Amino acid sequence: MIIFELLVTVALVILIWMIQVLHYPSFLFVDKTEFSKFEAFHTKRISILVLPLMVSELILGLFHLNYLILGIIVLIWLSTFFIQVPCHEKLKFGFDKLTIERLIFTNWIRTSLWTLKLIILLVQLP
Repeated sequence: MIIFELLVTVALVILIWMIQVLHYPSFLFVDKTEFSKFEAFHTKRISILVLPLMVSELILGLFHLNYLILGIIVLIWLSTFFIQVPCHEKLKFGFDKLTIERLIFTNWIRTSLWTLKLIILLVQLP
């Protein structure tokens, strides 16, 4: 079971680091007149990738019953739905430099937590 949890976590870590260092910063360079369309495209497409992985992660975490891992998953979900999603909701109305900067800054929470989770899982390998 831990191998599946590890694979899902590796996928999420790769994805979140790509988003953090490449994709979110690129929001600052999108044409302001096209930003709402860009944000709608981003949100729809990233959800196709991230939601199944996050749900899988939660299910696997519940089976694993490691409270540290479950705590990390809960913090990631809280950050996602109470910080990052509201930023995206605001950005769907158009370019907002402060909101983009907040998105980039606060996304370090998830980037750090998923990276920490991967390290913990690797340490736990037999």
